[in-house]
Amino acid sequence: MPVSVVRFNLVEPDGTPESLSARYKAAVEMASYADDRGVDTVQTEEHHGAANNWLPSPFTFAGAVFGATRRIAVTVSAIIGPLHDPLRLAEDIAVLDLLSGGRLVTVAGIGYRPQEYAQFDVEWTRRGKLQDELLETLLKAWSGEEFTFRGRQVRVTPRPLTQPHPLLLVGGSSQAAARRAARLGLPFFPSAHLPELDAYYKERLAEYGTEGWTMMPAKTTSLLHLSEDPDRTWAEYGAHFLHEARTYASWQSRDIRSAVKSAATTVDELRAEGVYRILTPQECLAQGLENYVLHPLSGGMPLDEGWRSLHLFCEDVLPRLKDLA
Repeated sequence: MPVSVVRFNLVEPDGTPESLSARYKAAVEMASYADDRGVDTVQTEEHHGAANNWLPSPFTFAGAVFGATRRIAVTVSAIIGPLHDPLRLAEDIAVLDLLSGGRLVTVAGIGYRPQEYAQFDVEWTRRGKLQDELLETLLKAWSGEEFTFRGRQVRVTPRPLTQPHPLLLVGGSSQAAARRAARLGLPFFPSAHLPELDAYYKERLAEYGTEGWTMMPAKTTSLLHLSEDPDRTWAEYGAHFLHEARTYASWQSRDIRSAVKSAATTVDELRAEGVYRILTPQECLAQGLENYVLHPLSGGMPLDEGWRSLHLFCEDVLPRLKDLA
């Protein structure tokens, strides 16, 4: 059975407090609806200071989703690890793990935007060391035992439900990220389809004598939107997809490797490229994907159009995927 994902980053370029409140509430309602229909996971992420209101607080959003759902997971992919206080993050994840019954998945990366580090007065050049400290602290903290942190004795309570600890993956596209994951015996989440990095990670696992596994993105990762008339939807809403694609591309330097990366500068180019795909239910089923990532509110998409896309996926695609499994 393919994995089904509904992604939310809550982008709205010209959002007002009132419209953003409506968008956030709608996203939680969508998550509840997706949960009832059998979608596997909600995916969200973290970015700061974005002019288009990109979600900065994924764990707060995850808590709202957990409160409105029964079984769906929330994957935070990814947090910018060095921007978080390690002890407070350990507490937040433990609480979310407890209240969700173990449904939180956290991918910890180091980010790629120096301005986000500047906003929080965190030294960009120390990001690797800070990430090491963060991951090591989380693993110690979730034991419930006292340990030394920055020269003082601390203890984090409560302990999480999931043992030995909540699901924590190390994200990235560098050998340093793979090495960090292997040293700590944590799963590795490459930011793109990078089999050579998976091989390097496995070599380091053997070197450190640890165990782990890789959650490898597919060669082609597309963000999906469902429509009964893709031509109409591209014409009416293509600018929303293009806004998000151009924003994300503007943040990524040439050496950043990402599963979702667009070079398009026009809606026509974006449509031809295939990173964002607007499909009928029949076309969606014909993709034969390992992961179906629906992005119903992409780029500030109007809420009613987002609901149309989600309804088509959950009512016309998901049941047939289950039948094919």
